[in-house]
Amino acid sequence: MHTVFRIDNVKQIDNKHPLYEVNLILASDDNQHLSQLTERIHKEIGGSTGWARLGKLLLKIDQVNKAEEVYTVLLEQTSDPTMKVHYYHQLGCIQNNQGEYEKAIEYYIKALEICRDALPSDHPDLAASYNNIGEVYRNMSDYSKALSFYEKAFEIHRKILPPNHPDLATSYNNFGALYRNMGDNSKALSSYEKAREIFEKTLPSNHPDLATCYNNFACVYDSMREYSKALSFFERTRDIRQRSLAPNDPLLTEVLERIEMIRKKL
Repeated sequence: MHTVFRIDNVKQIDNKHPLYEVNLILASDDNQHLSQLTERIHKEIGGSTGWARLGKLLLKIDQVNKAEEVYTVLLEQTSDPTMKVHYYHQLGCIQNNQGEYEKAIEYYIKALEICRDALPSDHPDLAASYNNIGEVYRNMSDYSKALSFYEKAFEIHRKILPPNHPDLATSYNNFGALYRNMGDNSKALSSYEKAREIFEKTLPSNHPDLATCYNNFACVYDSMREYSKALSFFERTRDIRQRSLAPNDPLLTEVLERIEMIRKKL
């Protein structure tokens, strides 16, 4: 392990200028918190090569254009079907997030075709392809197609995964978002609750996915005009994001604004 320091404390040393003193403590190799953080980073920014890990990291820090360049080059250079599936998935995700839904579908379908030809019908990569395509159709407001693909992914996950696996929670979250778009708040809450039960058992208390989960509940309760419940979940979202995000991060700013809006409704 390379040299790693923990921040002990930070104090301003000059009231007239933005000068701060940061006291650091050298972390030992057997530090439990450091080991847990390292393990979490490996899980979330994993990859078979340094370039693949770089692509994931660029997406994590919202350097989308650079990530697209990396994945496009990697796709052109590989002949490995497994890696092609991964790169098609990543490029599809980028296009989906940029609102280029037709391009996203094109990439995801290419990944799905490779998976269907090479993998058994219950392989997790097939579930990932179905989920991705379902998400794009949901964004396109084609809810019947979205539900069909989400259900295919869920059937695979339910068959091959333990009941508390995070990928099952992702499926429940997808159902919740879809039902919310369709105006079925009861089914949305039921799906989100199943996702929350898994996330709270398997993720650290300050994980961004938990914040997103609580935010989902808050938005549904807000739309149902159950403002006290909405406020409670927005505040849980805020607490996590304040611990894990920069003070000027748009996600933190958004939830703070939503809290103020909800308080005015009470």
